[in-house]
Amino acid sequence: MNFERLRHPFSPAETNVSTAEVTPELPTHIKFEGIRRQALETGRNRLLVTGALFTLAFAVVAGRLIELAIVDQGARDLPSSRIAADSKMRKVRSDITDRNGILLASSLPTASLYANPRQVLDPKAAARKLVRVFPNMDRKKIATKLASDKSFVWLQRNLTPKTQFSVNALGIPGLDFQRTERRVYPHGRMASHALGLTNIDGRGLSGIEGYFDKSLRGTDEPLALSIDIRVQSVLREELLKAMAEFRAIGAAGVVMDASNGEVRAMVSLPDFNPNKPVTAAGIAGFNRATKGVYEMGSTFKLFTAAMALDSGVTRLKDRYDATKPIKISRFKISDYHAKNRWLTVPEIIVYSSNIGAAKMALEVGTSGQKKYLKRFGMLTPARIELPEIGSPLTPDHWREINTMTISYGHGIAVSPIQLVSGIAALVNGGVLYRPRMLKIPRGEEVAGSRVLSKRTSRKMRGLMRLVVRHGTGRNADVPGYLIGGKTGTADKPGPRGGYGGRRVISSFVAAFPMNKPRYVILALVDEPKGTQRTHGYATGGWVAAPVIARVVKRMAPLLGIKPSKIVEKAPKPGDDLFIAAKARKR
Repeated sequence: MNFERLRHPFSPAETNVSTAEVTPELPTHIKFEGIRRQALETGRNRLLVTGALFTLAFAVVAGRLIELAIVDQGARDLPSSRIAADSKMRKVRSDITDRNGILLASSLPTASLYANPRQVLDPKAAARKLVRVFPNMDRKKIATKLASDKSFVWLQRNLTPKTQFSVNALGIPGLDFQRTERRVYPHGRMASHALGLTNIDGRGLSGIEGYFDKSLRGTDEPLALSIDIRVQSVLREELLKAMAEFRAIGAAGVVMDASNGEVRAMVSLPDFNPNKPVTAAGIAGFNRATKGVYEMGSTFKLFTAAMALDSGVTRLKDRYDATKPIKISRFKISDYHAKNRWLTVPEIIVYSSNIGAAKMALEVGTSGQKKYLKRFGMLTPARIELPEIGSPLTPDHWREINTMTISYGHGIAVSPIQLVSGIAALVNGGVLYRPRMLKIPRGEEVAGSRVLSKRTSRKMRGLMRLVVRHGTGRNADVPGYLIGGKTGTADKPGPRGGYGGRRVISSFVAAFPMNKPRYVILALVDEPKGTQRTHGYATGGWVAAPVIARVVKRMAPLLGIKPSKIVEKAPKPGDDLFIAAKARKR
């Protein structure tokens, strides 16, 4: 078959006619419709491409915003140790309250300003703007910080919301805020040494804040102290008055619950404002009540009498020759207000005889004295929930002369908190409790150690009451409250050793009510100067005893202690103080 014959009848090759000649002409309206559709399709494709580009751009921006919101760029650039520190810093630090739930310390949320210098476009311009918000800033130092190659620098800590808003309004790139906390103390200086303070990162540095730093950062429960802020306020006010009147360089005071060792008040002056840590510099940050150790003078005669009575080497009616001073080598022991006669044990305490106390101590003996002082907690640092604890100073070689001088509080230095806890054991029935800064839960039993017999404790209460009724402590008496105590006036050693210069520590330690002691109080004034009112005297009886009277008069009603109705008999003419002690109605 000849396939060439099967060509299409309209094939150009067959007809010898061009394609253009055989293609029919399209109508005009159809031609324009095609052009319009083609233009629409092109525009649609362009819009799709443009929309996709915009979508991609917005996606990138949105992703970056989410990254900045969720991941702190500054924190990602920090070393791992700083990140760990910041995560701990963000934990809420527990409140501290007094025993009645009154707020003593709390943490407020704040913002702190930092910068990533790598993102700051113009450090000098940024520094100029920041100085307008923070006038105390050093512009050159800030500009140097912002121009550094670091990725994180602190600029300002603990901003107020108003200041934070002002910084935001500056619009400076590279600046950001870190959530922080600021520790605040509503009562300011009132209990500064007991509470202590924290550093700028919220870490405890001293006091309760330092001792319980970890536990305060690990729980939301408030920490309840044994302190009663009402009593704290009273004690501080009265000590400030004494400091001002006698132009003293310092003072300290403690109020302790005699039944369990709870510290109801602790004052050390001068003090500081924990809301402004810079005020704690120098002597203001020194806690005299627990860190300071002092020769307590004649208050130690109470321990001497207690150990002599408890060991059985003496009785209340026994007498000691105080007709003349004791001379040992180049040393001489004499009485401040000498009676120049034989004295009974009550008279030795009431008239504060150094000679009588020294002779009692010799009968107890050096080993006996050391044994009892150790029992009373005088030879080891106090065990209390504070980091600032002073170590007692005792003789390297405890000789006979040391035994005699220690009997009246010279040659041994202890802290005020040690003295108060030891005196509490003398009056509470003979049980020594360690001092406590935390409130003891209701119903919880507190363990103590017996250091004296109950019988000896009763005798000591009688002797302490006699001191206030008839002796050097008359200025501490408050009718109805049966205060008992002992004065102390100790010469301060000089910077090069030895004593002199009329520099003394004047103190008074007391307990009340003496028929059933509830509280022990110490008032100590450092280097007081006599006044016209005190006839030039700066002794414990003139300086510290009145402080005790005023404190008891003000604190007793606050604590619900009513005046006693016990009537005390006055000694008859010719009666000695031993008979007076026996005649007192208990």
